[in-house]
Amino acid sequence: MSGPEIETDDEGLVRLQKLLAQSGVASRRKCEELMLGGLVEVDGEVVTRLGTKVDPRTAVIRVEGKRLPPVSEQVYLVLNKPRGVVSTMSDPEGRRTLSDLVADRPERLFHVGRLDTDTSGLLLLTNDGDFAHRMAHPSYEVDKTYVAEVEGEVTRATIKKLLAGVTLEDGPVAVSRAKVVPSGPQYGKDRSIVELVIHEGRNRIVRRLLDSVGHPVRRLTRTAFGPVRLTGLKPGELRDLTREELGELLDTAQL
Repeated sequence: MSGPEIETDDEGLVRLQKLLAQSGVASRRKCEELMLGGLVEVDGEVVTRLGTKVDPRTAVIRVEGKRLPPVSEQVYLVLNKPRGVVSTMSDPEGRRTLSDLVADRPERLFHVGRLDTDTSGLLLLTNDGDFAHRMAHPSYEVDKTYVAEVEGEVTRATIKKLLAGVTLEDGPVAVSRAKVVPSGPQYGKDRSIVELVIHEGRNRIVRRLLDSVGHPVRRLTRTAFGPVRLTGLKPGELRDLTREELGELLDTAQL
């Protein structure tokens, strides 16, 4: 999400209620009411004085507890990666890469983590290297949601086993949530659809996890990354993160 053009004074400051209104929080009058009501914080302090000036690039602002991303030149995008696209910006074998999907973007983009070539779904792209690094790091524990079509009928006992934690050859995997997704008559005893939420992004982790409990994956899609959802994005399409999505991720990354 690249921020709106914010006019600042000679010292690079702007009135807080003007910044809130121009960032799309609410009308100027409503933003003043939020401030007077003690619902706006700057750098951890409640600010009620109208006309207070802040630096829109560095101030950590919260409105009703929710983070307002700083104004910056950085971009934060969500992509619906199609199957068959390699999660790199170039490929020596000449396969289709992320670069092919963002060829019209002027920025030098980083991908946050990666998805297997044969996995589709949500991938974040940004020109903010620090954000990309933190979002991909397991210590920040961002929930990642996957939907998998697997072989066989997944039972309640298998779901319990997944939730109890499974140890693979490179260590244990913690599963936050797991459920069988109700599906049509074409799904019987020979295949099921499962939704899983995990924090980490080790290589082919979801495929290896489901394989280990006897249900090889036929198709796999990542449908959410923290608060960001894939809803409404067609394969190959991009959009900016919303103000709310980015604010939550910046908090998670402690940026």
